[in-house]
Amino acid sequence: MKLPALPRFSQAEMLFSAKSFTSSMMAITIAQWAGLPRPFWAMMTAYIVANPLAGAVRSKAVFRFCGTLLGCTATLLMVPALSSAPELLAIALALWVAVCLYVSLLDRTPRAYVFMLAGYTAALIGFPSVETPLLLFDTASARVEEILIGITCATLIHSIVLPTGMAAPVLGLLDRTMRDARQWFTDLMRGPAATAPAGAPLQTDRQRLATDITQLRMLSTHVPFDTTHLRLTASTLHAMQNQMASLTSVFSAVEDRLRALQDADGALPQDVQVVLNRMQQWLDASTDAHLTHGNDTTDLLATIDALGHDGTSIEDSPWAHALRLALAARLTALVQGWQACLGLRHDVNVGLDGTLVSARGPDRTVPVMHLDRGMAVLSAAAAFIAIGLVCGFWMLTEWPMGSVAAMMCAILCCFFATMDDPVPAIHLFLTFTAWSLPIAAVYVLVLMPLVQDPITLALVCAPVFLVMGCFMARPATGLQGMALLLGVAGALSGHDTATGDFVSFINSSAAQLMGIVVAARTTKLLRSVGADWMARRIQRSTWRELGELASGRADAAHAQGYAARTLDRIGLLAPRIAQASAAPTDATGSTHDDAAARDALRDLRVGADLVTLQTCRDRLPPQATVAVNRLLTDVSSFFRQRGAGRAVPRPASMLAPLDTALMSVLSDEAKAIDPGARRQAVSALVGLRRVLFPQATPPSIILAQQERAT
Repeated sequence: MKLPALPRFSQAEMLFSAKSFTSSMMAITIAQWAGLPRPFWAMMTAYIVANPLAGAVRSKAVFRFCGTLLGCTATLLMVPALSSAPELLAIALALWVAVCLYVSLLDRTPRAYVFMLAGYTAALIGFPSVETPLLLFDTASARVEEILIGITCATLIHSIVLPTGMAAPVLGLLDRTMRDARQWFTDLMRGPAATAPAGAPLQTDRQRLATDITQLRMLSTHVPFDTTHLRLTASTLHAMQNQMASLTSVFSAVEDRLRALQDADGALPQDVQVVLNRMQQWLDASTDAHLTHGNDTTDLLATIDALGHDGTSIEDSPWAHALRLALAARLTALVQGWQACLGLRHDVNVGLDGTLVSARGPDRTVPVMHLDRGMAVLSAAAAFIAIGLVCGFWMLTEWPMGSVAAMMCAILCCFFATMDDPVPAIHLFLTFTAWSLPIAAVYVLVLMPLVQDPITLALVCAPVFLVMGCFMARPATGLQGMALLLGVAGALSGHDTATGDFVSFINSSAAQLMGIVVAARTTKLLRSVGADWMARRIQRSTWRELGELASGRADAAHAQGYAARTLDRIGLLAPRIAQASAAPTDATGSTHDDAAARDALRDLRVGADLVTLQTCRDRLPPQATVAVNRLLTDVSSFFRQRGAGRAVPRPASMLAPLDTALMSVLSDEAKAIDPGARRQAVSALVGLRRVLFPQATPPSIILAQQERAT
């Protein structure tokens, strides 16, 4: 019989486990020396804060301490005021957990950990104090001290002993983002015919870049806490994320304009192909760390500007002329945006040398992440009801370990609230918590009574905790390793008060499992949603925001963050669409997830076009201004209805004012306005027409038909 192969851990995984174990043993030794009642809380904190990246440990340590302090403060205010009414106190604690969870879900960055921890820290301190309120202050102060010791030990060990800086993963992700953007750039310059069938390479480019930018935004939150010079580049990285987000809509718009020109003539016009070849040469001459020569860029921009002025006369083909003007505007934005990205990437390298570089461009402080308040309310409601059910059972039966069930219920409802369907993860946590109970029983009932000093404690804990730490370092097994570790360490906390007997162990273990089961069942009934349902909800959020942009009610800051928010939604949509279906194909061979990705990018372009029209409509000819105002009203109504969940068709009434505005801007009367504003207006109107009415007859043919009819 062949024996199962033992797991093989990498050097980095073993180093992480060794550092985590060292910091945990240091924390529990200091806590025991200080006479704290539950030193194993310091040990667990050291593991919870642990992360392979030193910067993430430091940021998590700060957030955890702030959350613990906030949760303890709330508990100190609630418990004395409601100590005479345990039922009201349990409701107040459950409500506090729910409110903190709601606030944390509205901040999709690691900072959300502060509020989440404030919620379940109050549960950890408050529920055991429901029956013993006189010991509340001692319990709260001891808990803060234990957690502070664990945080300090973990931060010191991970920051001093062979620290793993964030420079390698952040720069690796940054360079991958640049490579994927360059690949999209290159595929665009090849033309639509070269990316057939169904634009498969462009589909891959879209998905990769959206995912890259979202991951970079999440990872860079820890950069200010890094141990290397990378922390000096935090503002530059933020500016580069925003620049790449804006560039994505430009890529998509260029792709659409090229496809429109090819569809109109059967092949790309010669003058357009010349410009694309020239841009590819310019792109090849640049690198991710060096800027192209200024003269080369100036000559390229002059070549792009000639589109729409040479080759095609407006009298011969107004639509082809408008497409060229729109393409020229987007190609100019593409060159300037790529040049800005290269400059920011160069500034990052300068910052790594120890020089503080100011971020180029305006400082964007607007929120750029998608927020779902409705799902946050559902998650908070599920946590409140689950905790309430457990507390009701606890108080009706007077179960001595009922507080443990309430604590576990609060922790599990908070831990997995960011998932569409947290139930599978909670069930996995339940499974490995159950597996940890035999190990915990051996420690609590057999080994711990034999421990006499810190050295024997370390020798007893090392075999299990070192292996668990290695599993924690792996993304694929991190949850399982954490569940096993917390199950064992949580049971060991009972040994601190000399209550580690068999009856109390069985009671506390049953309470742990009950809390997890109730959290899973309540979440299943109130909170779990499918990936397809969530994808549709994210898309409706974009449509509602487009309605606000078209109505002019969104302020400049809101419009400024629209591109980044929409790109974030694209990154959220991609994995959900992939889960919702096994990529079924339609009659053209395109997959449904490709269609959804294209829809999201079209929404991104619509937002940029609406902002452009809002800013330049007052400089258009009077007839065009009237038509644009009517168009924006219709567009706002259309997207508001779609955002409300109504499957309304695009109203044909939007086409007439759109074409009227476009032809007015292309007319001789409009040539007196600023050429740049005119080209931007043409580009925005063409973009809206291509999104809202992609199959409509070109406006020049419509006008000719109308003239013949009259």
